[in-house]
Parts: sequence; structure tokens; C-alpha cells
Amino acid sequence: MSSSSSSRPSSLRNPQIDTTMSSFKIIDFFCESDDDDDECDMADIVVFGSIVQDLISYANRFPRPGESIRGKSFEAGCGGKGANQAAQVGRLGGKVIMIGRVGNDIFGPLNIENLNKSGVITDFIERSDTAGTATATVTVTDDGENSIVVALGANMEIPPSRADQLESVISRAKLVLCQYEIDHSTLKRTFEIAKKHNVRTFFNFAPGTSDFDKSLLKLVDILSTNENEAEFLTGARLTCVEDAVRAAKSMLRFGPSIAVTTLGAKGVVVVTKAGTATHIPVPRVKAVDTTGAGDSFCGSLAYLLVARPNLPIEEQVRRASLIASVSVQRKGTQVSFPWAHELPEDFLN
Repeated sequence: MSSSSSSRPSSLRNPQIDTTMSSFKIIDFFCESDDDDDECDMADIVVFGSIVQDLISYANRFPRPGESIRGKSFEAGCGGKGANQAAQVGRLGGKVIMIGRVGNDIFGPLNIENLNKSGVITDFIERSDTAGTATATVTVTDDGENSIVVALGANMEIPPSRADQLESVISRAKLVLCQYEIDHSTLKRTFEIAKKHNVRTFFNFAPGTSDFDKSLLKLVDILSTNENEAEFLTGARLTCVEDAVRAAKSMLRFGPSIAVTTLGAKGVVVVTKAGTATHIPVPRVKAVDTTGAGDSFCGSLAYLLVARPNLPIEEQVRRASLIASVSVQRKGTQVSFPWAHELPEDFLN
């Protein structure tokens, strides 16, 4: 519950937002009943991760160090790798719970409301009175590439004990999906609880860091990285598809049973402990904004892992790549993610 509250407040499916004050204030997040069978405690996918306010500038190119350039336009949007991936699951029709934390500021309720609109259960998002909602300062260039600086704010306040508090929620899921925008110890505890209850674990190692403690990967079933993140884990430079295959095989030694490495326009590599290694091309599209494409992919893959478990992992990855390719043809992050009804009728079947 909220760091400023000592008792569980009365319930609402969605947070109430008081707009009569000079700034928004989130009044309520939680379900009323403490009954373990309460509906809001149950979802196929639990995302324990970050919520971030995106501040996006569009420009012809990236500025050089020390240089100021004139941008073409500016947009504010809702993001965070955890929230993005949860939103994509919700838009595809999956039942998904988001666990996270926002600040007591104007950005918090805006992000909660946006998740609700994507069909995400937000009852377990806390409000911090000591840190602001995380922000991401994004620059997007004319060719659709982006650079991002993230200040993680309230996300980094979530303690490992929060996973213990929500063990009943985690234990009821079929899949727990996490990223690397929350504290390492909290991430580890979340996966420990998931494994205790035989819940499948999916880790998107993003954003990657060179000092990451790889022992955590013993708790991971599905590992997803991009090229840079794979290089952090393996120490090998990826210059071609063959390098990516070797890196993915190397990452399996840390514990995962499936390693997925996205290569941008060069496609996706999937390697399994069963001995398969597959390169999956992605469709050629005109990219408008690649921000959040990796999150659309991970959210889509998480959905397919749960909703279509009988599909081979290679086909699940292929479909997730196609869904993500839709997102890069639109501006924005969560707002660019496709809904189920925008995809071919039999695509999610």
C-alpha cells in the first residue's frame, strides 16, 4: 500500500482522481476485500516494473555534446518499460496486473488513467510522498531513431517486501514479467516468489548495465535482450546474426531456458535449451518512431506465451515482432501500440 498509509483503504477498480485541487492527487488504488479470491488479485500476467512519464522532443538529428538544437515538436506521453509492456498485454486482450509506484504529482494519475484505458488492472500501484513519478527525456530523429535519459524516481523506492506483500497476487499468475527499471533486490525477490509457486518468469534486461549480477538469471525462464544488452551480459560484440546466435547460446548458461535477442531491422534470434537456434526476419516498414518498440514486442510475446502456449516459441516471437512493427509506424509510446481489433482476425488465434 501507499508509503503514507498504514491501513488498507477502501476499494475502487480504478483510482479516484481529485481534480479540484491545484495538482492531481491519487486517493485510492486498492481492492476492498482481503479475500484471497477477490477478482482484482487474479490475472494471467503480472508485470512488476516501472512507470515513467515520457517527455518527447522530435528533431532532425541528435545534438552533439554541448550543442543546443531547435526541435520540430514536443509531446508528453505515458511510458516506463513495465507500464508499456503491461499496456500492450492489455490492448491485446490479456488480463494483466501492474505493480509499481508513482509520485504524488501530476504525472502519477495521468499514467494510471492511461493504463486503465489499455485494460490494465492498476489496483496495486502505490503513491510515494518522497519521490516523484519517474521521467524519461526522449529525443526522436527524422529517421525514427531515439535516445533516452531516464530518472527512475519512485520506481527505485519499491522494496523487496512489496513482493512479499503481494505473494498471493504473484502466485496466481501464469507469467511474471519484469524489466531492469526497479531495484535489483526487489526484482530478485519477485522472481524468487514466482519460482516458489511455479510461475513462469520473463525478464527483459532493459536498460542493460555492465555491472548486472548475472546470478539473478538462474531465476529466469525467458530472457529478452537487444544487441547492446546482450553485449553487457556476454562481453562479446554483436556485428551480425551469427554473433547474436552465439551470444544467445552463451546467455542460456546463466539459467534461462529461452534467450531472445532483438536486432532491430535485422530481425530476432531465438535460442532454446532444447538446442534450437532460429533467426526470424521482421517486416520492412517505414519507421516513424521506434520508442517503445521493444516493449511492444515483450508485451506481445508475454501475451502469446500465456494465451497461445501451444504455438512454438519461434512462431510466438514472429507474431510478437509483427505486432511491434505496427507500433513503429506511429508516433508515441503506449498510444502507438496496436489493439487486438487492429490486427488480422486470426492473428492472435
